[in-house]
Amino acid sequence: MKYLVLLGDGMADLPLPDYNNKTPLELANKPFMDSLAKKGTLGMVKTVPDSLKPGSDVANLSVMGYNTEECYTGRSPLEAASIGVSLKDDDMTFRCNLVTLSDDEVYENKTMVDYSSDEISTEEAAELIKAVSEHLGTDILEFFAGISYRHLLVWHGCDKKFNLTPPHDISDRKITDYMPSEPLFCEMMKKSYDFLSKHPVNLKRIERGLNPANSIWLWGEGTKPRVSSFEEKNGLKGSVVSAVDLVKGIGFCAGMNVIEVENVTGNINTNFEGKAKAAADALLGDSDFVYLHFEAPDECGHRGEKENKIKSIEYLDERVLKYLLERFDSAGIDYSILIMPDHPTPLATKTHSREPVPFLIYKSTDEKNNNDAVYTEKYASQTGLFVEEGYKLLDLFIG
Repeated sequence: MKYLVLLGDGMADLPLPDYNNKTPLELANKPFMDSLAKKGTLGMVKTVPDSLKPGSDVANLSVMGYNTEECYTGRSPLEAASIGVSLKDDDMTFRCNLVTLSDDEVYENKTMVDYSSDEISTEEAAELIKAVSEHLGTDILEFFAGISYRHLLVWHGCDKKFNLTPPHDISDRKITDYMPSEPLFCEMMKKSYDFLSKHPVNLKRIERGLNPANSIWLWGEGTKPRVSSFEEKNGLKGSVVSAVDLVKGIGFCAGMNVIEVENVTGNINTNFEGKAKAAADALLGDSDFVYLHFEAPDECGHRGEKENKIKSIEYLDERVLKYLLERFDSAGIDYSILIMPDHPTPLATKTHSREPVPFLIYKSTDEKNNNDAVYTEKYASQTGLFVEEGYKLLDLFIG
């Protein structure tokens, strides 16, 4: 038996008043997901424990079968693993976003205009992070470039506690009440605005009508990860296909094969077909388990893009799932597919929430007969199947 997880990040949502109180999953045309629902098992799962924040780090770890209350040490250390940064036991890491702030004269009065700086390109971002490192980096504080707006700060020998806010939680809000509790971080963020707002990369972006990446924003603190080997834990050789450092970092920490695909992004303009092909090739090759992750629904949720969120789900169905089913069936293999989000990213709030999410498990060797079934939050919640501890869903999936 081969196993594939198709993870639509942030895919779950709330009913939309302007769309007859239907969710994006209800509104999307997704015949292949719904066909599997009629032959599979649906239910709800709680991926985020009450003790932790509803981040993609916690939620994806849970879906991969890890008890986050035992192994979770923060988000940014996982991203550090993805970009090849080795951490010492006394290192603390932080996500360093390149954000767009409004041009109010007083820094604390500025508004979070765009947490991703219009999805700044990785090439442009590398130039800006180089400038950040030159202006703010020290022997103790090291900056590392990541992908698009997502970057890393490592504070060597840090033993402090922090109160930091994700920038995607405060879209369109004044940052006054969300400034870091650490004075050094406040100073660094203010200084970054002074030189980034005048940087040639940003001046050219403004000329092109794009949001400038005019400040850093520090959050997501953590220490060296404690993630055990996926293969040793589950007896399956696993691979990860994703465009984002966070999920790739989980794969690296778990000893999984992390597959790189060309022309992928963390948004709706990504190489859906290329990722689907990479996942199928891995599963029909040496891998027993593939974690195929798409960030697009989550990014659309954060940006409040209703039509694009619906479209991203339809792309997963038509451009990914259809292809996978054709490849697996033509190969004549026994396979099982788990389709789910990691957490909701409601369009109404533009940020993550901790409510349970719907899952669908289809096994080619054990087809059900649920003619009225569809893959939606509403139907899944009516089945009565509920997994209280999210990390236990993997055991249900792989048996």
